[in-house]
Amino acid sequence: MTEPLPPRLVPQDGRGDPMDLALMPTGGTPQLRADAARNRTRLLEVAARLAAERGIANVTMDAIACGAGVGKGTVFRRFGDRTGLLVELLSHHEQQLQAAFLSGPPPLGPGAPPTERLRAFGAAVIRHEHAHRDLYLAAHSEPGRRRTSAADQFRLAHVRILLREARVEGDIELVAHAMLGYLETVLVDHLLSRRGMSLERVEAGWCDLIGRYTGRCPG
Repeated sequence: MTEPLPPRLVPQDGRGDPMDLALMPTGGTPQLRADAARNRTRLLEVAARLAAERGIANVTMDAIACGAGVGKGTVFRRFGDRTGLLVELLSHHEQQLQAAFLSGPPPLGPGAPPTERLRAFGAAVIRHEHAHRDLYLAAHSEPGRRRTSAADQFRLAHVRILLREARVEGDIELVAHAMLGYLETVLVDHLLSRRGMSLERVEAGWCDLIGRYTGRCPG
């Protein structure tokens, strides 16, 4: 599946280092008229609800149009085709997650110590992707594409910044990649569905990983 629409990543200094980034809200969605924006949001909300109820493979354009109370032509004009819809739906979910760790309440958002934010970030990613399991599994079925997607570069930059703020020693780039490897959708789904682990156990493993780099993990 095509990667989600890219967030805006802005260099933090004048050296042009592509990974030293200030995180900005996602800017991939074009500006729409107020009525068109409301229509898009409504369609995405219906699509998300149907995906949760039926699984993403069973969501049709007809069902979305019916659920939103619009004609099927409206859905096609907005998203182009089913793939376009899935791309925007994934981007919509990713924007919600980004907003939470960029500007939401602590400890996930600003205002908490970096170590606490790292713990909260991993737990939020695990639960967010589990809630939208089918969609993220479809998007991340090709590991090479996942690691080069704009959304994952956004997450990598965020983790790197928090690791630096926590004064973690070592190669920050490699540490950040190792941490995000633990959160990969396919791995977490395997642990939950095939190995029978609970969300709480997987989150505790993330907490333990953070503790090994930054200090002891409470609880």
